[in-house]
Amino acid sequence: MDTMRERFTAVATDLLDQDPRTALVLADIGAAAFQGAAAAHPDRVLNVGIREQLLIGVTGGLALAGLRPIAHTFASFLIERPFEQVKFDLGHQGVGAVLVSALGSYDWPAGGRTHMAPGDVALLDTLPDWTVHVPGHPDEAERLLRHAVADGDRNVYVRLSEHRNGAAHPIAPGRFLTLRQGHRGVVLAVGPMLDAVLAATEGLDVTVLYAATVRPFDASGLRAALGRGAADVVLVEPYLAGTSNNAAHEALGDLPHRVLGLGVPRAEHRHYGSMAEHLAAYGLDAAGLRERLVSRFG
Repeated sequence: MDTMRERFTAVATDLLDQDPRTALVLADIGAAAFQGAAAAHPDRVLNVGIREQLLIGVTGGLALAGLRPIAHTFASFLIERPFEQVKFDLGHQGVGAVLVSALGSYDWPAGGRTHMAPGDVALLDTLPDWTVHVPGHPDEAERLLRHAVADGDRNVYVRLSEHRNGAAHPIAPGRFLTLRQGHRGVVLAVGPMLDAVLAATEGLDVTVLYAATVRPFDASGLRAALGRGAADVVLVEPYLAGTSNNAAHEALGDLPHRVLGLGVPRAEHRHYGSMAEHLAAYGLDAAGLRERLVSRFG
């Protein structure tokens, strides 16, 4: 059973072989997995070393030259550290790239706070016109990555994680998928949060939506799931709690509604245990979510 990151390696290598417009830019992280691809395509596989600002600068330059570049490293080094370059070398220059991360909010707690990026999607929300995919399974990661590279010249962020669901689902990029239907409200599970949400909502009279793409936010899908009455929405995201609250409020602006955003808290959790221990500490495991959801819908 492969991981999302292992699937990314296989898919990116295939894209480099099949599409002469595809390029890959690395900052040491993951470079060993692409040694064969670098030997086969030395002009399109570039390792800039541990220089994340340069990673994005080179990516922007390749896009200006007409290529479709993919940039890859850990989320904290891909979005947070070189954010100024993301803003200027991609957005301000009017060019597009595909940024593919690994180690999101809590994947490698032993790495410490430097390797955690729960604020990455919220940070990208300060920039216009980004597509953000958050797959929950390697099969979904492959589909979304191939879609991202083929998505014209848009800026796309593909957020990969060690955290995953047990099975893939028939996702459509940009659309929420309905997995259960109920009457008391909607619980929207993002990416790898789905399995815990399904367990936590067992027996509750709620609709469960699944999102593997969060930007653009599928406002019509959320509205369709709620019908015409008062709307009660809980968002369960694997990054900063409340990241998508404003998007949900905008989608439901003409309806009476309330929105609860569950995710990683702003306060730093300084006890670096396992990923499962972090999820439990954040209340994002099935038991923690069940307690919050029963108090709201039970």
